[in-house]
Amino acid sequence: MIRVLQLIDSLDAGGAERLSVSLANALVNEIEGSYLCATRNEGNLKSTINSSVTYLFLKRKSRFDLKAILKLRRFIKQHKINIIHAHSSSFFIATVLKMTFLDVNIIWHDHYGKSEFLIKRPKRALRLCSHFFSHIYCVNEHLLNWSKKNLNCDSVSYLQNFVVLDNLEAKTHLYGINGKRIICLANLRPQKDHFTLFKSFEKIIVKHPEWTLHCVGKAFNDNYSKSINDYIILNKLEQNVFLYGTQSDIRYILEQCDIGVLSSKSEGLPIALLEYASAKLAVIVTDVGNCSKVIDNSDKGKIVKSGDHKALYDGLLEYIENDSIRLSVAEKLHTKVVKMYSKEAVVDAIIDRYKSILNLSF
Repeated sequence: MIRVLQLIDSLDAGGAERLSVSLANALVNEIEGSYLCATRNEGNLKSTINSSVTYLFLKRKSRFDLKAILKLRRFIKQHKINIIHAHSSSFFIATVLKMTFLDVNIIWHDHYGKSEFLIKRPKRALRLCSHFFSHIYCVNEHLLNWSKKNLNCDSVSYLQNFVVLDNLEAKTHLYGINGKRIICLANLRPQKDHFTLFKSFEKIIVKHPEWTLHCVGKAFNDNYSKSINDYIILNKLEQNVFLYGTQSDIRYILEQCDIGVLSSKSEGLPIALLEYASAKLAVIVTDVGNCSKVIDNSDKGKIVKSGDHKALYDGLLEYIENDSIRLSVAEKLHTKVVKMYSKEAVVDAIIDRYKSILNLSF
């Protein structure tokens, strides 16, 4: 019997959060029990959870919130869950549960978004907790090598992300003109480097003022999100650059767009890139994380150096001025992603891992 809990700190629309929900949904008809727990915060992704997934919200207030820990422990025992698939920072509460003599296996899924800056990554707590992991999944090779070198778990592997676009009610209507929209799916965090994108786009609208840029992602009411708003106003971009915050109807949003872009300084394997490809958008991303494994040649999209606003501008301009090229690369990338990053391929591999950990026959 395979009963798996996907454990995540929040249901805000980030990459790790999307994957945890997608996995819980995908496993519903494949194993005996598929469960999902958000430990700290809910969010827009709650509406995308399959009704057959048993869901728990802990409302955890602190790292050692005893009430939340005991509530989750009771939930795991009640449903006879035998694997906790802990995503990102939720590894800590999973380890605490294991240390309460709970008979459960922990898989840790590392989605760390700053994989270009691993030398600065805090690791003390993670190294201690990793003694209790049965397996570690990493979303790119940088993280894989880091785990093998720094953590205390012998079983580590790379696992590509996969994407499933939602079928939610269409509600987010984008500004601008059909056929002339660029989308950036990225929470407003410094490593996403929106300013390089803005600098490139400012030059685009000098030649093509009818084009618009649409930024979908959570603002954290910090200095970075404030500086983005200030930049848009200071440079008089209000008629061409639009911020939408966190949205859940990603399929509908992407259907309204033509070019997908990420200007990040660091990534793992961005879910947004796979979503762009699934929606048949032409794609330009920076050469970070595993982006170049998805876009492995110029026939499938454009890879530019991080921070190079000139290269980003050149790429956007070529797509804008050459419809045939834009449509061709979009189709070829779509074909590759459907084949290599499908839900079926990834879920089958994960189930095999679950069986191996539980010593079940294949």
